[in-house]
Amino acid sequence: MEKQLHLNLLASRPPMAGGFQSGSKMKMGPGRKRDFSPLPWSQYFETMEDVEVENENGKDIFRIYCSGSHGPVLLLLHGGGHSALSWAVFTAVIYSRINCRVVALDLRAHGDTKVKNPDDLSADTMAKDIGKVVEALYGENPPPIMIIGHSMGGAIAVHAAAANHIPSLLGLCVIDVVEGTAMDALNSMQNFLRSRPKTFKSLENAIEWSVKSGQIRNMESARVSMGGQVKKCEESTSSPGVSNSIGEGIIEEEEDEEVEEESNKKRMKEDDQEIKKDTVFTWRVELSKTEKYWEGWFRGLSALFLTCPVPKLLLLAGVDRLDKDLTIGQMQGKFQMQVLPQCGHAVHEDAPEKVADALATFMVRHKFTEFKEGYLC
Repeated sequence: MEKQLHLNLLASRPPMAGGFQSGSKMKMGPGRKRDFSPLPWSQYFETMEDVEVENENGKDIFRIYCSGSHGPVLLLLHGGGHSALSWAVFTAVIYSRINCRVVALDLRAHGDTKVKNPDDLSADTMAKDIGKVVEALYGENPPPIMIIGHSMGGAIAVHAAAANHIPSLLGLCVIDVVEGTAMDALNSMQNFLRSRPKTFKSLENAIEWSVKSGQIRNMESARVSMGGQVKKCEESTSSPGVSNSIGEGIIEEEEDEEVEEESNKKRMKEDDQEIKKDTVFTWRVELSKTEKYWEGWFRGLSALFLTCPVPKLLLLAGVDRLDKDLTIGQMQGKFQMQVLPQCGHAVHEDAPEKVADALATFMVRHKFTEFKEGYLC
């Protein structure tokens, strides 16, 4: 179980021992009910847009969320199965601290990005995607860019930096992904994926699961980011294919089917946005089908990270994640490292202020930018 807690493939952690498991009935307990309703992206980013990128097969469309109009660009890459929305709360915090621009990207086959070949999740292809999006956004003279990646996104950030896909690269920040730990975790990854619920009765149920299972320990971040992890599917909850749904386990009181149906009809008339009674939510990305790419993301990652010629920052949830190459490199001062305890694997979601503080301090120290006027560090 302890090994599973250190998975670096997903931007998640498996359910904690004794925590919420699929099919179990949950009572909210006495007191005020917690709010698991989703939050909009617009509360954290200024704009959302789709960027078209040319390739051999036609056009790929990458969804990005942005804030700011001047200063260095923070290019944010999320972990496997997540989306750019996992950076929402962090973006609001870092933007309040330093002069910067933020571009959070839905990677290939993730979030609302649409590509011609969504099955190709190789490190090489995904790293090239980063360069193409930067070129589409800024042309031949991109502004200074600090690339920041979490888990799988951290691996892709390293590959993109090492291959010089971002010519204006200022620095590199990798969050909670280390080659040794990641490679060790691959053997147990499929078991972890099978242990997750396949479907959720609603987006609220998905948000509640993410918090109670320990995947995301920050309620606010879960409420904005889970919408990027799951999607509606028009399959009845009674269908054989969705028997692993956890929706029934979270709702405190179930209405009679006839009453519930009548209630739904009434709500649908009042609100065109109301979802169908039998609509369920499922994962946007079938991570179990990406297994052939896992080793390519992480094999040789430590050496690649150490050879990147720009200033580097490694943020970890625990010192046990350091492998031999990184331990030696850290002792030689080849990169800066900071451990943020009391965090799950999704460090930037669990502790967005701590991650923002570490990154802001790093960037100001290297004179990449300045603290905003009036901000007391």
